[in-house]
Amino acid sequence: MANVGVVGVQWGDEGKGKIIDYLSGFADIIVRFQGGANAGHTIVIGDKKVILHLIPSGILREKTYCIIGNGVVMDPEVLEKEIEELKGLGYLQDDRRLMISGYTHVIMPYHKKLDALKESRSAKKIGTTGRGIGPAYEDRVSRMGIRVVDLIDRKVFREKLKANLEIKNFLIRRYYKDEPLMIRDILKKFEPYRKMLKRHVTDSTSFLHKAMAKKKKILFEGAQGTFLDIDHGTYPYVTSSNTIAGNISAGAGVPPSAVDYILGICKTYTTRVGEGPFPTELPGPEGELMRKIGDEYGATTGRPRRCGWFDAVLVRRAVKLSGINGLSLMKLDVLDSFDTIKICTHYKIGKRLYEEPPMALQDFYRCEPQYEEMPGWKTSIKDARRLEDLPEQTLRYIRRIEELVGVPAAIVSTGPDRESTIILTNPFA
Repeated sequence: MANVGVVGVQWGDEGKGKIIDYLSGFADIIVRFQGGANAGHTIVIGDKKVILHLIPSGILREKTYCIIGNGVVMDPEVLEKEIEELKGLGYLQDDRRLMISGYTHVIMPYHKKLDALKESRSAKKIGTTGRGIGPAYEDRVSRMGIRVVDLIDRKVFREKLKANLEIKNFLIRRYYKDEPLMIRDILKKFEPYRKMLKRHVTDSTSFLHKAMAKKKKILFEGAQGTFLDIDHGTYPYVTSSNTIAGNISAGAGVPPSAVDYILGICKTYTTRVGEGPFPTELPGPEGELMRKIGDEYGATTGRPRRCGWFDAVLVRRAVKLSGINGLSLMKLDVLDSFDTIKICTHYKIGKRLYEEPPMALQDFYRCEPQYEEMPGWKTSIKDARRLEDLPEQTLRYIRRIEELVGVPAAIVSTGPDRESTIILTNPFA
């Protein structure tokens, strides 16, 4: 296979960073195709822990090229800090390895301010990170957005900023009764970002098509997860972009036929950050144990993640939505301590059983998970490197997940380290 897409199949936080870092060892180019700095990918290499928010996880490999695609909304303040941190750790010594599409939209200070104001004043909170993601995507759709190619042109940037501030400040002053933003302050703050972005801006579509003509291997990196998708997730408790594999084409600038294999990243249990329905959530001691062992706190916000049993209903739908060819089963070692392990196979609403998630949000809250119980393995599998190193109960659990969701496991992760990975099928092979 030449090109591989990686997507999350739950509510995000599945462990995509580790797998993208691992697979980038086989790739020439890594492309981030959607999302913003509200997503954090954590990579552990030896005693180093690196958290990336915008730059593709493959940047830790010395010979790969990384692209922030046009489907991303990019915060230059976060990007600058990320570049500095990477260089301080000895990575990204060659600026040419990081490219940013000129069509990528820029998150502005008024996006962050409006995001925070809306969430703080709302009676029904979404659980946004306050990073300005939603308002930036709103401006993109309403044709008010400022792109990287606009920002690096001083005159165009000033004109667009002035027009946008008239509208944004009206909303900030009149509706939210808050202090307006000053154009001179934003111009001053963004001047250094212009110089930084000029070093990285490129026609990424042209670059990718030339690379494909040369048979280069490309890895397309998604953020968040399937059920945070703006169309197919638990709306309105979702992100503001399409997170499924179908958005790779639009968000990176390649045809759908360019992607040969879709890898779904999936925890062997389920987590969720923020508000919204979560049928298999465990609010008691078992959920607390999962959170403690799995260190389940948001990489971006530090918020504790809600934890629960594996939900095959959700993952089955995710497999269909993205045409997933194989799963990467993450954090299997977190389940080492449990006497019994449950898998949700169906939902029950009233007297009816459902194999598919409901469409209406209110029905999602009414779902009663129907569980199968399996015996736990009660021994440490941490850092196992071969399938034959796993207990029979662990293998049965993996096989049952494969049966329920309809695709095979391609990768099994048994710890946070890069090497604690069992490869059953290499998507690039």
